[in-house]
Amino acid sequence: MSPRTKKQFEEIREEKKTLIMDVALEHFATEGYFKTTISHIAYHAGISKGLMYNYFDSKETLLQSIISRSVQEVYSYFDMDNDGYLSEEEFDFFVRKVSQVLKEKQSFWRLMLQIMMQKEVREQLQVYFLELGAIIKPGIQLKPGLFASDFMKIITDYFIRKKERKGPGYDPYLDLNMFLLTLKGFTLKYIYMDNTDDAFYKKMIEGIIEYYK
Repeated sequence: MSPRTKKQFEEIREEKKTLIMDVALEHFATEGYFKTTISHIAYHAGISKGLMYNYFDSKETLLQSIISRSVQEVYSYFDMDNDGYLSEEEFDFFVRKVSQVLKEKQSFWRLMLQIMMQKEVREQLQVYFLELGAIIKPGIQLKPGLFASDFMKIITDYFIRKKERKGPGYDPYLDLNMFLLTLKGFTLKYIYMDNTDDAFYKKMIEGIIEYYK
């Protein structure tokens, strides 16, 4: 049997990291982030506590990795050409892909929301991401972080440019905040629907795109 290659070792490492994050996600959601220990996660992942620290140096780092992975998955569909400019076509594509991700991974996002509603988790999130309930205003200084830097600036610019099409009475910041609230409300509504009416679901997506595009 030939020795494993560097690529194979990297693949094994990524598989183990994914296993740990999946186990941690479930236990953070069902038992609480504060109560769930590294030892508990290691036991249910089938590895030693010492080996756990080869992948994540703390529970906080593990939580950050779970959240970052989730956000990156969603926003990988945002500004697809990475030019910092969101076109109408890219906006349309993003909304549709978000809805598809929610539909395909409904159970996963239920667990994610259970985690994000916990007080101690929200406090950590605010260090790395724009506060989820923040109102975007003219001249607002966004905190450093993945969510703020990679999403909010681009989406804010998109709504500001809409004023050229909508006319002087259009308020881009009001429209932006209404869009964010609508997207959050749609997310909450959909992931907790046990019986999805696909026709009505598609109408909601088309309505969001038509209204905010």
